[in-house]
Amino acid sequence: MRPTVLLFDIDGTLVTTGGAGRRSMARAFERLHSRRDACDSFSLSGMTDRAIVRKALDLIGVHPSPDAISAVIDAYLQHLADEVPRVHERDYRLHPGMREAVEASLARKGFAVGLGTGNVREGARIKLERVRIHDRFSFGGFGCDHEDRTELIRHGARSGASQLGVPLEECRVVIIGDTPKDVAAAKGIGATCIGVGTGGFTPEALLSSGAEYAFPDLTAPGALAALLDGR
Repeated sequence: MRPTVLLFDIDGTLVTTGGAGRRSMARAFERLHSRRDACDSFSLSGMTDRAIVRKALDLIGVHPSPDAISAVIDAYLQHLADEVPRVHERDYRLHPGMREAVEASLARKGFAVGLGTGNVREGARIKLERVRIHDRFSFGGFGCDHEDRTELIRHGARSGASQLGVPLEECRVVIIGDTPKDVAAAKGIGATCIGVGTGGFTPEALLSSGAEYAFPDLTAPGALAALLDGR
């Protein structure tokens, strides 16, 4: 097995947050621009935080300057820290098989286990600490590293290769995600994608998008072998 970098998406892949992120974004826009509906006309699925804010600002007629985007992100993070603890435990959960998959990967020699997410780094921390898994990821590619998902995934892959002490070109890179945007980002850097049907897309839809593997969740037969052994 080649040195392996695993990058896990967060929303819909590792966790379901019971709508905490969308509510926090709505509160941020209401606070700064008196428009709680700024994100209501489009799906946030697979988008980076900064891309969401850019699109929403444009839709409400506000120039999406870097400062304007950063102001909304800062407000969003404040509201997210308030919203996440309020979600009932039945609605905020780590998806089946994820904790076991992460632990099994960490136990493998030559594996680097990180995040590949459109969340900015602090948003990732807030969401994952609730389910006590944040400390298992020592690096990642985040929405604050790049607004484009493919580029943030590339950043995360490079960080993982650096942790392993080998060139990225020598690594097997695997993206674990729940949307066609995760698949596209994996394809954009020449990585393998394992799709999980725990978000808004079925395994069949993810396979049709180009994922090499797709499962209902990581407890499905063959899922762990695909993750750890590439088969």
